[in-house]
Amino acid sequence: MIRPLASLLFGAIFTLASAWALGAIILRRLAVSLDVWEHRLFAFLTGAASLSMVVFLICAVKLAHRGVFLALGAALIGYALYTGEHRGEAKLPPLALPARIVFITIFGGFALFYLTHAMAPEMSPDGMAYHLTEVARYARAHGFVVITTDMFENFSQGVEMLFLVAFEFGRHSAAALVHFGFWIVLALLLVSYGRRIGRPLAGVAAALFTALAPVVALDGSVAYVDVALAAVLFGLFYLLQIWDDTGDCGFLIPIGMLAGFAYAIKYTAGLAVPYALGYIAWRSWRLRRPALKNVLTVLGLAAAMIAPWMIKNWIEVANPVSPFANRLFPNPYVHIWQEESWRHYLAHYELTGYGELPLQLTVFGDHVSGFFGPLYLLAPLALLALRFPPGRRLLFAAALFGVTYFGNVGARFLIPVAPFLAMALVLAFADIPFLLLTLIAVHTIASLPNVYQAYTRPNGNWMLAKVSPQAALRLIPEDKYLSAESAEYNVDRMIDQLVPPGERVFSFYAPGTSYTSREVLVSYLGAENELLADTLWTPLFNDFPPTRRLSFRFAPRPLRHLRVIQTEDAPSQQWAVSELRVFSAGDREIPRAPGWSLTANPNPWDVQRAFDNSPATRWRSWQGASPGMYIDIGFPQPENPAEVVVESSGDTYKTKIRLEGQTPDGQWVRLSDNPEETAERVHYSLRRAATYELKARGVRFLLIDDSDLRAHDFRAYSQLWGIEKIGEAGSRKLYYIP
Repeated sequence: MIRPLASLLFGAIFTLASAWALGAIILRRLAVSLDVWEHRLFAFLTGAASLSMVVFLICAVKLAHRGVFLALGAALIGYALYTGEHRGEAKLPPLALPARIVFITIFGGFALFYLTHAMAPEMSPDGMAYHLTEVARYARAHGFVVITTDMFENFSQGVEMLFLVAFEFGRHSAAALVHFGFWIVLALLLVSYGRRIGRPLAGVAAALFTALAPVVALDGSVAYVDVALAAVLFGLFYLLQIWDDTGDCGFLIPIGMLAGFAYAIKYTAGLAVPYALGYIAWRSWRLRRPALKNVLTVLGLAAAMIAPWMIKNWIEVANPVSPFANRLFPNPYVHIWQEESWRHYLAHYELTGYGELPLQLTVFGDHVSGFFGPLYLLAPLALLALRFPPGRRLLFAAALFGVTYFGNVGARFLIPVAPFLAMALVLAFADIPFLLLTLIAVHTIASLPNVYQAYTRPNGNWMLAKVSPQAALRLIPEDKYLSAESAEYNVDRMIDQLVPPGERVFSFYAPGTSYTSREVLVSYLGAENELLADTLWTPLFNDFPPTRRLSFRFAPRPLRHLRVIQTEDAPSQQWAVSELRVFSAGDREIPRAPGWSLTANPNPWDVQRAFDNSPATRWRSWQGASPGMYIDIGFPQPENPAEVVVESSGDTYKTKIRLEGQTPDGQWVRLSDNPEETAERVHYSLRRAATYELKARGVRFLLIDDSDLRAHDFRAYSQLWGIEKIGEAGSRKLYYIP
């Protein structure tokens, strides 16, 4: 029990110390003038950005081994201590004793509580299913692996690179502790900023308003990245103010690094780059400083932090900003329909309207996965801070970084805005210390878990079950605790025990996969996965099988190409073709030949599914039907077709098609506008055909949850599917396709 505890503590502390040491070395070389606490905090942030990029390069060359990280970190920490890079001198007035007592007492108490939360076995939703799944894969492969079946793998992973170092030594909880380190740094940044602008009590209040907010504290104590992003963005804001005050160009180096690192943490934080560039250009022009040189310095450093992630995506999935912008960068890995449906859900969740957001974000939290506390109902009063220059800067930053919020209305996507909003709110009342202290007391009480459980709605406190001092100290073995508390962990263990290495598992829902080494294909996380899901759904829904037969008959003539063109604007439906057949005179089907060139627009990658003779598969446009979509057959030598049959599904009833052909001299002619439509009955075992297709594509295991749509069909008709149930963990069943 001592060894696991020591490993996770070492992994986290070693990673945080390595980042700090690298940053301290950089700042000392720049010879920038900072207060001792500012130096420590900005050394960590600058070092975190730098270390993240170093780990990226290590992963790129497949050298991500524990020994490499140990040697690198030891060298950095040793050099920083040996050369005195860690030393600094006080330049700002110390925090007054009453303010210090308030901060240490309140923040220290919450820090101890949430430290327990961070040390306990990691089982946060996205930590298990996303952030640490990536990290675990890289650890096993000692570097990057190409994963095209999980669009979350395509996001930039700046903080995950730091998680990887900690993970190598202390596994999942060590990574969570690294994020907890950013939570502490964020609070101290706000305190330090209050000292710099001559409002020390305001800094303490803003730190407590931000760090104690339930969604911030919970997020900061698990393996997420939102609090880390908040610390980086506020650190960038803070550094820009120092550069503005001092004119020291040495600050441009960490400014550029943090602006680029923000994008490396989350795409939405890419606004940090134009923010930094715009601020520097504007202030350089106003103060008659060399604007172009300053802007290019920051831009170059930011680009150096951003470009590797974009290049990685371009190489792996042909889209530098995957999983977004798939219309601009068409690829076979993320469907446009998939992207747009996902983005629509994130913009609305289960809300009936945005009018619900104020209470959801401050008190209830059940529909937005967290809340900030009732204090934030006073947020509009932050506008009173507009009468102060720092208040105007804070509110501008809050507005800018909040622009992307409505792309995902989950509460934690407002965490990067919270420090700016909290500081502006505090500045509005900075001249009334009694009121500030009253608000601190109220917010502290409202942020106590035992208190907010009394006023929030069920499911609003989304991760509190993890808090267990015994589990945190490993007095309860991690495996035993997770087995008792986490259904997803038990699913992972079942998969590892029953699925051979190298085999893949298909699932309609996203389990927490960071504790299994097997690849799980989640239906909605990749184009290939969606094709598998569509195949399995074909027997289950009446509109999916090929029940429409659309026949074009025309006078035989030599043709080099046949093209079926969709002519209707039907954005609510996809165009789909289950099978496309060509007949000569006498109803004789022209045999498909290897020399046929097949293509489609859009989605040329799946066109073969319309020519595979399987009733369980179909080609789909995977975007709303629009005029001009087509499937094209090119013959190596002219053929003399007399009929083209398009077998389609019932869910494409809004689409319309016509047939064109290309003559041997290259002329396109319209062959028919009005196909004859007849209803077809499928005379095949669609269930068995579907599982045959999955098996042919290397998927022999199905993970079905009882809550999945039509899950009962797999249980009741397993013989018709040709599957065997081989395992069960709670409501999840594991099936095997022999």
